[in-house]
Amino acid sequence: MSSRRKKLLLVACKVLPFIASLGAVPAAAQERAPLILAAASLQESMTAAADAWARRGHVRPVISFAASSALARQVQAGGKADLFASADEEWMDVLERGGLLAARTRSAFLGNRLVVIAPAGQGGHVTTRTLGRTLSAGPLAMADTDSVPAGKYGKAALERLGAWSMVAPHVVRAENVRAALALVERGAAPYGIVYATDARAAPRVRVAGMFPAASHPPITYPLARLKSSTNRQAEGFRRFLLSAEGKAIFRRYGFSTR
Repeated sequence: MSSRRKKLLLVACKVLPFIASLGAVPAAAQERAPLILAAASLQESMTAAADAWARRGHVRPVISFAASSALARQVQAGGKADLFASADEEWMDVLERGGLLAARTRSAFLGNRLVVIAPAGQGGHVTTRTLGRTLSAGPLAMADTDSVPAGKYGKAALERLGAWSMVAPHVVRAENVRAALALVERGAAPYGIVYATDARAAPRVRVAGMFPAASHPPITYPLARLKSSTNRQAEGFRRFLLSAEGKAIFRRYGFSTR
């Protein structure tokens, strides 16, 4: 073999592995990210769970946060997604009745509490006896009471405690629970009704009162994989969320686990 051919062969042996390595993409990177539809109140906790899943070497899920009602309607309209985490059972029931859930993937997931919030610098405590008088003194921020879970839970509690008729004319309806939280944070409303986990995530508000658990239907978050899902990672992430490790993440953010 000539000296020139030996040099060319040596160069090829060095260059070809490098070229091959350019096309070598980690397995996780080749996977399509699963799309998760999650209730607005899950923003911090679901984000942390997605980060933990990614640290295990999986592709990080993409998460869309909104009111459970809006997300369920999106699925009804044919929107493609992989998992749905609702803030109530009713919207999950709607999808199940429509045949839109993957069989045997619906699970009870999380629990929460309902609270009255006020700006952090505002004093005073709201009790069941003073509820109607206090909350009717000015705008009351709530998620939409006709469709959004947090708003429906709040209306049910106020009705049970005999305060709804006084409070109803003063309710400012927000598109989801985080929008109601923002109204109180900005000082646009002196009080709001949100989940305990929302109040915990917002340093500019404080809990002014807590609703008795018996004053409204149990606050439960069901989780299910959607029938239209074709993502190979989706089922693994669903099981991770329901695992001891996954539930521990949500407990850190104030949720109870099932």
